[in-house]
Amino acid sequence: MDYPELDHEEGLDPQDWAAMRELGHHMVDDMMSYLETVRERPVWQPIPAEVKAHFQQPVPTEAQGAAQAYAEFTAQILPYPLGNIHPRFWGWVIGTGTPLGVLAEMLAATMNPNVGGGEHIANYVEAQVLDWCKQMLGYPAEASGILVSGGSMANLVGLTVARNTMAGFDLREQGLQATTRKLVLYGSVEMHSSVQKAVELLGLGNAALRKIPVNADFEIEIAALETAIAADKAAGYQPFCIVGNAGTVNTGAIDDLSQLADICQREGLWYHVDGAFGALAALSPALRPRLAGMERADSLAFDLHKWMYMPYEVGCTLVRNAEDHRRAFSLTPAYLTHGERGMAAGSLWFSDYGIQLSRGFRALKVWMSIKEHGLDKYARIIEQNVAQCRYLTALVEATPELELLAPTALNIVCFRYVAAGMSDEQLNALNHELLIQLQEAGIAAPSSTTLNGRFAIRVANTNQRSRREDFDLLVREVVRFGKTLAATSRDE
Repeated sequence: MDYPELDHEEGLDPQDWAAMRELGHHMVDDMMSYLETVRERPVWQPIPAEVKAHFQQPVPTEAQGAAQAYAEFTAQILPYPLGNIHPRFWGWVIGTGTPLGVLAEMLAATMNPNVGGGEHIANYVEAQVLDWCKQMLGYPAEASGILVSGGSMANLVGLTVARNTMAGFDLREQGLQATTRKLVLYGSVEMHSSVQKAVELLGLGNAALRKIPVNADFEIEIAALETAIAADKAAGYQPFCIVGNAGTVNTGAIDDLSQLADICQREGLWYHVDGAFGALAALSPALRPRLAGMERADSLAFDLHKWMYMPYEVGCTLVRNAEDHRRAFSLTPAYLTHGERGMAAGSLWFSDYGIQLSRGFRALKVWMSIKEHGLDKYARIIEQNVAQCRYLTALVEATPELELLAPTALNIVCFRYVAAGMSDEQLNALNHELLIQLQEAGIAAPSSTTLNGRFAIRVANTNQRSRREDFDLLVREVVRFGKTLAATSRDE
């Protein structure tokens, strides 16, 4: 048989392996130097218009080569990061990564497995990482779990299991239309927006999410929660879940997790804890008591790329009842039949526990990082981050020009610059501009929030590279920028 189109078969491996190896060594050296010298660069800098224009070019049809692609990376991409590897990045809740984490990502990409299931080693690595996560957070060994992209997906997985388990009928088969009783769930007004997104995606609608007020410490009001549950029951609704916060994203507040667990037990409700970053404070013996009750959750969501400093992306959902978890997601068509021998053997099919069938080898960087440092060191750095925030809080309270806007519950500090004679509206505008100038100058990168109508400079410290002098510099620079802006405002 004649197949002329196969006379010149091609592939995507290099023709010159020596040249690719040399380029790879060069990349590794460059990236290690990039991390080693991070303090010498701005935290963040604006992207010039000409650089943005570079990314409007049409798709290449002819080869440009690996060396050219890397040259463009170093010139056009590497200088303009978000900045979260820098010691003075404290925006949102974003971790820093580590050098070994970088290398682990390369190793995982080299193996390039699909960790959806089957009989290969990546599944066993993820299984061990999940066992470690259960041990870390006081979860039962027989619980289930899955690594996901991050807290948003972790919340979606946990709340999917909650909805399906508590519906009282075969929801996967019949859908929400099969019931006339409206499912409702509860969380504080401080819960993360990903919970609302999950509720919307689950077909419940935002109206089903009861947003309960908080106290002066931004923790859920227990009495208001109990009143809402009773009112919903009386009105014919079907309460099915309470979402507890193990560290709110605004202030780091921790709900009374034990009381929430008691209410769920008494009312027969599913208990989901969003511990996106705060759950990992349990690694510290000193901080663990603050999270008492979290281990009683039916499902628990958290991120390893936040307060365990892993490279993006890797989050986790743990589910107390493994069969509830599997029943919510398992679907095995003929082409995914699980075998007893060969590549389709084994019981580790993570596609039965989540949305994805195609899944990357997220577990390797977690496995290698925990092997490298051990949990005791992670606990010490988490404690260090909390102590640094207590230090920053003390600096703010000792500086007449600054005002603390929320209690420092854990590792988030919210404050603002104040000037005599200025209204809250004027101070909001001043602090907004102050934050932007601080970022644009490349000095530091906090983010912002609004608390009780006041614009807050928000420092969320999940940074393994921060040192005490970085917080000294932040306070000095905030006062310097604030005085200049206040003087300019008065002159106008």
